[in-house]
Parts: sequence; structure tokens; C-alpha cells
Amino acid sequence: MKALQYRTIGAPPEVVEIPTPEPGPGQVRLKVTAAGVCHSDEFIMSLPEDSYTYGLPLTLGHEGAGIVDELGEGVTGLAVGDSAAVYGPWGCGYCYTCSKGQENYCENAATLGITPPGLGSPGAMAEYMIIDNARHLVPLGDLDPVQNVSLTDAGLTPYHAIKQSLDQLVPGSVAVVIGAGGLGHVGIQILRAMTAATVVALDVNEEKLGLAKEVGAHHAFLSNAEAAERVKELTGGHGAQAVFDFVGIQPTMELGQAMIRVGGDQVLVGVGSGTLPVGMLDKPWESSIRAPYWGYRSELFEVLELARTGAIHVETEIFTLDDAPKAYEKLHAGALRGRAVIVL
Repeated sequence: MKALQYRTIGAPPEVVEIPTPEPGPGQVRLKVTAAGVCHSDEFIMSLPEDSYTYGLPLTLGHEGAGIVDELGEGVTGLAVGDSAAVYGPWGCGYCYTCSKGQENYCENAATLGITPPGLGSPGAMAEYMIIDNARHLVPLGDLDPVQNVSLTDAGLTPYHAIKQSLDQLVPGSVAVVIGAGGLGHVGIQILRAMTAATVVALDVNEEKLGLAKEVGAHHAFLSNAEAAERVKELTGGHGAQAVFDFVGIQPTMELGQAMIRVGGDQVLVGVGSGTLPVGMLDKPWESSIRAPYWGYRSELFEVLELARTGAIHVETEIFTLDDAPKAYEKLHAGALRGRAVIVL
């Protein structure tokens, strides 16, 4: 079968032929229909050799959807032909957090060597992929897999981040989204669908600011030295109740800190390498910094329901598997509008 693999440190991913996998006991083979391209892929492919821990060759793709193709021995609750999305942050299934559907925070995954597809385990950018357990497939029903596959990360991650701040986002509140790209433009829609907050989008790219307005941002400003003051002006000098940083580099983290209000939430979602000082005099009183990771399995059901009602959607640019390396080139150049999806 064909697959897109990262094979050499520092080199671009390659389309190669590899054996078609067979499901073992308890596993499911998925005939992949769509796979999403993510900045996290670019992040791990940019790591130097001494920091890279994901194994080579690595079949990419932690956003996946497909049709159940073959069931391993003992698998129940699924049928061949079912359309499903892949819940990516796999856990052990037995620890306390996994028992609550919070497998993204599994207590045993690191010890047991459990890794997400495309981020250690073979991912979705292949004609077929193995799902380690049937619980990691969430029914898509009548949802189009191509248009919705990215919700498994680009929807689930902002949903999880925003849901933890819902008590802040009351009528009259202001929520800031830094970065209106793949995750950020979905985050704006989630904020509009679930809260009464005024939504402010910040980005360095005018086209992405235009997209932010299209999907529901009340205000869209360039992310520059004046942005914090503009947010302060919107809030009578108080600042934002919540800042969701989908970039996570030093300038955006400092910008978020400059515009948060007393008791506000600064939520670091992006995988940039910025850092912030924390102390009694470093931030407004009672404010918090959170760094959430991905989302709960139950939350993926909720995200797909939002899509089913039309409350959220993902702007997608479609590529074939053979053209998948070009999708990563456009991602690196910042030339994608929304999310790239590989169609198989």
C-alpha cells in the first residue's frame, strides 16, 4: 500500500510503498478515506536528531477517518463498512483518567510505550491503518469524512481548551484568539457557538484575519505591538477574560500576558517554545496559565455533534496522497487557508 512517511531526520516526507498491515486480536483495520495535515507534524519533523523520539520510518497523520475494513479477533461494537473518525490520544484504557474518557492524560501511556497514530504509531496517511482498540473509533454517521476529519484535532483541541474556560465567557466578556489558522479558525466558531463572549482574532496574516471575520470573529486585528492596547480599549482598560494562544511562541505568549485581566485565563494551545514568568507580581491577580493537550474522547462526540448541526466547519484544502508532500510545503510557507486534508 502507499503511505506518506518521515524517513530521514531533516528531510521532507516521502510517498513510499509498504506492506498492508493485518489487524491482531482486539485491533481494527481502517481503510483510510481522509487524513489531516497538522503543524504538530511539522514540529516533530523539525526536531534535531538528539531530540527526535518518534521512531523512523514514521507514517504521518494523527487526524484520520475511514471505513472499517477488517476486525481483529474479539472485536465487538463495530461492523465492516462503518464510517468512523479516529480518536488520536490513545491511552491504556484502565487508569483513572482513561476511565473518565480522558485518555489524552493517560497515567500509563509513557510507561507502556503507547503513542498516538502519526506521533509514534503508524498514522492515517496511508491506504490502511491499524486502530489499537475499537474504542478509539468514533462513529461519523452521515458526516463527510473529508470535510470533518480535521475535527479530530483541529476541532477537539480548541474545544477542550475553550470548554475549561466557559465559566469566564459570560455575556459582556471578551475572548481573544491568537492565530487564526487551522485550529484558531475552528476555535472562533466554537466560541461563537458555545459562549456569549465578544471574540477578537489576532494574526500576522491579513488573509487569515479575513477568514477569522468570515467564521464569526467580532473583531480582527494584526498581532503586533499595538494589539494589547486595542484589546484593552475594547474592554474599558480591563483586558480579556480569556486568551487562547494557538501559536505559543515567545511574542504571542508575551502578548497574551499583556492583555489578560484580573482573574482571566491564558490558555497555551500552540506547540511553540515560548516561556512565561509566573509569580505574584508577574500576572494580574487570580489569573491563570493553562497548557491543555488535545481533548477527551467524550468531547470528540460533542465536537462532531456541533459539526452535524452546522455550528462549526473546517476550511479545507484537498490534496491526493501523491501530492501530500506539497501540502507540507504550503503548511511551512503559511500558505494554507484553514486545514490541508489528504484524500485517499
